[in-house]
Amino acid sequence: MEEFQCPIFHPEKCTNENNITGAMLRDLTRDRLIGMGIGELDDQLKILDSIRKLWETQGKVFNDPIHGHIELHPLLVKIIDTPQFQRLRYLKQLGGAYYVYPGASHNRFEHSIGVGHLAGQLAEALRTRQPELLITARDILCVQIAGLCHDLGHGPFSHMFDNIFIAKTRPEKKWEHEEASCDMFDHLVKRNKLEPVMRKYDLKLPEDLIFIKEMIAGPLKPNTAEGQWPYEGRPEDKSFLYDIVANKRNGIDVDKFDYFARDCYHLGMQNNFDHGRFIKFARVCEVDGLKQICTRDKEQDNMYEMFHTRMCLHRRAYQHKVNKIIETMITEAFLKADKHILIEGSGGKMFTLSTAIDDMEAYTKLTDHVFEKILNSSDKTLAEARDILQRIVSRNFYKFLGEIEKPTEVCTTNVITINNWKKELAQALPERNGALTPEDFEVLFITLNYGKKDKDPIKDLHFYSKYDTTKAFKMKVSRFRPMRFYEQSIRFYCKKTDDSTLVADQRCFDEWCTGKRFSKVSGRVEDGDQN
Repeated sequence: MEEFQCPIFHPEKCTNENNITGAMLRDLTRDRLIGMGIGELDDQLKILDSIRKLWETQGKVFNDPIHGHIELHPLLVKIIDTPQFQRLRYLKQLGGAYYVYPGASHNRFEHSIGVGHLAGQLAEALRTRQPELLITARDILCVQIAGLCHDLGHGPFSHMFDNIFIAKTRPEKKWEHEEASCDMFDHLVKRNKLEPVMRKYDLKLPEDLIFIKEMIAGPLKPNTAEGQWPYEGRPEDKSFLYDIVANKRNGIDVDKFDYFARDCYHLGMQNNFDHGRFIKFARVCEVDGLKQICTRDKEQDNMYEMFHTRMCLHRRAYQHKVNKIIETMITEAFLKADKHILIEGSGGKMFTLSTAIDDMEAYTKLTDHVFEKILNSSDKTLAEARDILQRIVSRNFYKFLGEIEKPTEVCTTNVITINNWKKELAQALPERNGALTPEDFEVLFITLNYGKKDKDPIKDLHFYSKYDTTKAFKMKVSRFRPMRFYEQSIRFYCKKTDDSTLVADQRCFDEWCTGKRFSKVSGRVEDGDQN
């Protein structure tokens, strides 16, 4: 072990006088340091941080295209080197968008490492800037683990599996990938016997495990009485720590910081939001009795760019008209294959695609590879699913007929109205060999917003000024901001339309829209592959 160097602490003199052996250095507390005559808070934190570094072995350095060289704590490396985390290498970050944007080949693996890195950067910046917050090395390590593990629960093709496939196969189950991330994290820790390693790095169990899961998914006991602190992992005076990884309050968190930068990079788009600048200006202020992360008043434009970037990514990539129908086709294939693909889980029990979320041993084996498994199978029971995926790899997608503004009286759950539209379209489109049926149409609801539905997200943010860094306040929104922050539309696709009949079918669709008095959405310039 290298020689301990600290300008305000002489271990040989102090430890001898206070009967502290080398092994006891790891357990030094602020109270013990005060008893040793070290009364300044800043000095105490420097000493504890120096001692922590003494007991850490060297971590690893990752060369990331977005953040450069990232050095990670050895416990984070232990987590990364587990099968449960390595699974993220085989989950596309943007699902079906890879079939539209050839550069969108990145995976949840590198995104998760980036979030863990940024979580540590933000927490460390707050600790350096505001030592009175008493952020400990243990706090920072927990925040980094939460950032690293926040996406463990995603399924094949990410949000397609979480938001569409599971919703259709198991509508009675209110399930989100954050819940699965917590389950997978528990499984990862238990399966790889990481509790002793966590204790070695001074984490307190189970308290810190609860804290990590709360940062990922929110309060684990949501039915807390009104006004009562809902979290168990950390007390109210550290409420700001829950803002870092998955901010449930205003949506500003390091998860977005990473995927904005990473997705724009791989999509070939411009990212106008500077997350490094946010970290530089972040401070903790008290708002309504709780401490939360705020930023400088002059950063209002930078924060607006963050929400605007989110909306642009949804419009140009995540909800691209070709991407959405590809994910719809993959979902349809998975639905047809669901009962015919079996995955072995705990105790040898077998699970299907839709039930694998109930067993983390089985879920660990469920990745994007299921696409190739279906595509390359000769099993007759998978024939229908295989034909749909064959259309995707052959670029024979369901064809886009058009898009209308969503009528105010129509909701996404209005199945009767949607089925009536499909029947009308089957009659409205030209006759061909084999009449069209309602099942030959797909109707997709599209929602675009700035992250707060129809509200201006800037109105919910708190800022501070250089004249008083402790007082948080809301700012008046500039008149140059957009007047609308929310848009809904409905897209129509036909499964049996081909290139030779598409123009005629779109013309008939336009006439149908005119007869229904629907307002068509004007054509947008779309990036990526136009097929």
